[in-house]
Amino acid sequence: MTLRIHLVRHGEVHNPGHLVYARLAGFGLSPRGRRQARAAAAHLADRPIVAVWSSPLQRALETAAEIALPRGLVVQVDERLGEWRLTDRWQGIPWDDLATVRPGEVEAYLAHPHRLPFSAESLDDLARRMADALDDVAATSGGDVVVVGHQDPLQAVRLFLTGRRLSGLHDDKPRHATVITLEPGVPWRERERWDPPDHDLPPPTNAAITSASAGNANSGSAPGGK
Repeated sequence: MTLRIHLVRHGEVHNPGHLVYARLAGFGLSPRGRRQARAAAAHLADRPIVAVWSSPLQRALETAAEIALPRGLVVQVDERLGEWRLTDRWQGIPWDDLATVRPGEVEAYLAHPHRLPFSAESLDDLARRMADALDDVAATSGGDVVVVGHQDPLQAVRLFLTGRRLSGLHDDKPRHATVITLEPGVPWRERERWDPPDHDLPPPTNAAITSASAGNANSGSAPGGK
């Protein structure tokens, strides 16, 4: 039986065009992102990890590899761990142009992410598909498991499994390479949160995107392949 599941958000992405990358191919980790991923791997080094699962997107796969390869594990991919389909309609648009191309949508996302009629996937549906994936992992693994994914999907399933309201999506969201440790149960229990020591890392390579996604507990943060 799985002991604990460690949810890991991917590291910072190389995105010089300041695009909403969402599900687009070709967006891998920046040098800072690789350092963040290695820091997460070091944090998890003494855990009894038997499997590493990942979203199919490059940034997640590269983060997962930093955790899996030193252990001699092969990264396993589950399509259900991918990005929120909300961001499909934004992908490829520069952040600076998003308010003009999709007026009012980011504001709606920040104000009430659980009620977005323009989204191809509701927040509830996102949480449930992620929960289905984690339930399957928990049922088949004989030790701790790492699951690497994206900010909003990980936050949604974190809230859903621990019995919290999805309207709190923007509260205390995972940062790049944050590790959130959950223990299966009814409800699941959150045992630990770890954030990479950013003070030991060089400045972000993409200040505009970092600023857009930083947010705070009151205003939330911008989605779109974060």
